[in-house]
Amino acid sequence: MATVEELKLRVRELENELIKCKQKQSAMEDAHPLYRQKIDKMSAEVVDSNPYSRLMALKRMGIVDDYEKIRTYTVAVVGVGGVGSVTAEMLTRCGIGKLLLFDYDKVELANMNRLFFQPHQAGLSKVEAAEHTLRNINPDVSFETHNYNITTMENFTHFMDRISHGGLEEGKPVDLVLSCVDNFEARMAINQACNELGQIWMESGVSENAVSGHIQLIIPGETACFACAPPLVVAANIDEKTLKREGVCAASLPTTMGVVAGILVQNVLKYLLKFGTVSYYLGYNAMQDFFPTMAMKPNPQCNDRHCRRQQEEYKKKEAERPTVEVVQEEEDVVHEDNEWGIELVSEVTDAELQAASGPVPDLPEGITVAFTIPSEEAADGDTVEETEQSLEELMAQMKKL
Repeated sequence: MATVEELKLRVRELENELIKCKQKQSAMEDAHPLYRQKIDKMSAEVVDSNPYSRLMALKRMGIVDDYEKIRTYTVAVVGVGGVGSVTAEMLTRCGIGKLLLFDYDKVELANMNRLFFQPHQAGLSKVEAAEHTLRNINPDVSFETHNYNITTMENFTHFMDRISHGGLEEGKPVDLVLSCVDNFEARMAINQACNELGQIWMESGVSENAVSGHIQLIIPGETACFACAPPLVVAANIDEKTLKREGVCAASLPTTMGVVAGILVQNVLKYLLKFGTVSYYLGYNAMQDFFPTMAMKPNPQCNDRHCRRQQEEYKKKEAERPTVEVVQEEEDVVHEDNEWGIELVSEVTDAELQAASGPVPDLPEGITVAFTIPSEEAADGDTVEETEQSLEELMAQMKKL
């Protein structure tokens, strides 16, 4: 039986071999004609060899002011599963500056019903497999991968450090955090970190029956955080691990996950590049193709103290912001002259109008009546006597006259 020291030595040997294999693979990719070289500057030139020509066309068409700014942004994707992996691929193809990938799971053959991962990657960590695929798609993007569970104390501290200092320029925070996890514990961890740091993030999810999903923009202090209106399993402090039955797994459809990933990245681009309207909450019901939208205000009694602190800071900023008074100028009514000399005049004089109107009640300031009931004294003209005859009988009498 091998000793501990012998096993440690063998592990180091295997690690060295792995490093050499990676270096060899990288060198082969750089030399291979199928792998493109890095591009220093995005170009709008319409040629087959330009991977950015279709993206830069958004600027020419007036959708985006400066699409090339996408290369200055950093996005952290937490959870590289059915939604997260497709999200990371879309951002990579869009030319994002840097991606931080967080996950602790491995690729399994059971994941092959989803998009992105391939059978030969089974056994690899999801972040490692994702980085290899994404780097081949677009070598211009910088990648940073972390293969750990963010909910443990040590990893949570490191996670907070990376989203606050892991920007494209080291030491700067990321521009956006995307939650693509499949459990409430991880969502609450992301929520706590972003509330504490004041970091804007987007949450996403797909239901266990795979036919509905949602995305949500969370701005600490301004919108409801994940703890402001938590699901029952979170509010009741139930361990969600106890809810899962042995041999039973959640359903998964690549279509639903692809739709959710698509609307998530669409809103990421709108937020970063400042075009269109970013959805605060956008749901998706695949059974009726229904897309509900809403906006949720933060809960002043939120259990997360950092959320309450962010709410107070947001209120102070709003109070300090100068108010802009909107003055509505009344436009004078201009009557156009016409060659026929036609004028519009009222057939009722002011005296007749006053006589036909009833007394105006004494009302509080700001309240007016739509009309008044004429008094009996002011009523003018012939009166009609009441009769028990039917309408048909009256009509018959009128025809005889």
